[in-house]
Formats: sequence, C-alpha cells, structure tokens
Amino acid sequence: MTTRTLSALFASLALALALALAARAELAPSPEAAKPLPVGATVPSVAVHSADGAELDLAAEVAGKPTLIVFYRGSWCPYCNKHLAALQELEPQLLALGYQILALSPDESAGLQAMKEKNHLNYRLLSDHGMKASEAFGLAFRVDPATVEKYKGYGVALTPVPGEPAARWLPVPAAYVIGRDGKVKFVYANADYQARVSAEALLAAAKSAR
Repeated sequence: MTTRTLSALFASLALALALALAARAELAPSPEAAKPLPVGATVPSVAVHSADGAELDLAAEVAGKPTLIVFYRGSWCPYCNKHLAALQELEPQLLALGYQILALSPDESAGLQAMKEKNHLNYRLLSDHGMKASEAFGLAFRVDPATVEKYKGYGVALTPVPGEPAARWLPVPAAYVIGRDGKVKFVYANADYQARVSAEALLAAAKSAR
C-alpha cells in the first residue's frame, strides 16, 4: 500500500469519525430534551441482541405481529423492576389479543438474566447495549456528570457513549404499542423515570390498535 493510499485511508477514517461525533452531538442533553418516536412512525431496522447474544433486527421481530415494546434503564433500577413485574401480570391478556412483549435495556446478557429471574418474567428481554434502538426511537440522552458519579457510588456502571470515553447515556423509559404493519399506534415516554404508564392504559391502547 502506497503512502498516498495510506494517507487517503486515514483521511477517510478521520472524516468518518468526525461525522459520527457530529451526529452524536445531536444526542439529547437531558431526558427532557429527548424526542420519542411518534405515533404513525415505523419501527426502525436496528440491531439488538437476545439474552444468548444472538443479533436480531428489531423491525423483523415485530413484522406482522402486534407488539408491546418497552424501554427500561436496567436491572439495577427499582422502578424498572416494578414496571416489568407489572407487565408480567398483564402478559396473559396481551397474549390473548395476539401481542408479544419485547423489553429493551442497555443491559448485557447477565443483566437480562438477573431481571428475568428476579421478576419471574416469561416475555423476552433484549439487550440494546449499543443503544442503537434507544437512539433510533429518540429516547437516548446524555447523563449529566453528577448523576454518573452518584450512580457509581451505588455500584452502577452506565454505558459509555461511543467515541466519548467520559460520557454516559441512558434511554428515557418508554412503552410503544406496535401494529401488525410495524407502525407505532401508541407511545408513552416520560422524562421522570419514576413515572410509568399504567397497565390499564397499555391494555386499552393494545385493544384500540388491533
């Protein structure tokens, strides 16, 4: 490989990195600034992973099947544990309506398994450790440094933002009802991570979206 070719290659890589960081600059600076994917939008084709590490296309997973997609912060979050346990109680009614439940978080396999076992969950938990789905759904936001340090004190290691070693990010907790056509029929997202949509509201939205 010639010096000119190497120079061109490095220039291309530098440009790609600069573009990636520029795009990352659009990442919501706070949960209040997040812009969740709205009703009518199509579920994006993004890679997530199953508990055993298999890569899945989220759009393919919901194709032709009504789905409840839930984004949560992680197995370490007590509010997420409570919410996912409540969804387990709702699952039989959703199954009767033809729905599946997919719950996504930045957790890797160990975190998914811990959440599943602790709350006796039957539905699928998926890893969005790369935060691709959270980004595509407009839920990803930068965690402020003070909160990062506070969570460190609790033993919680938040997911680093690619290309920014000191930065951390999380998804705004959210619930999406998806129709057979792969489009969003209902969305609930709240910047206050303690606030979650009720089972009654989700069931009503699921029935309405059929």
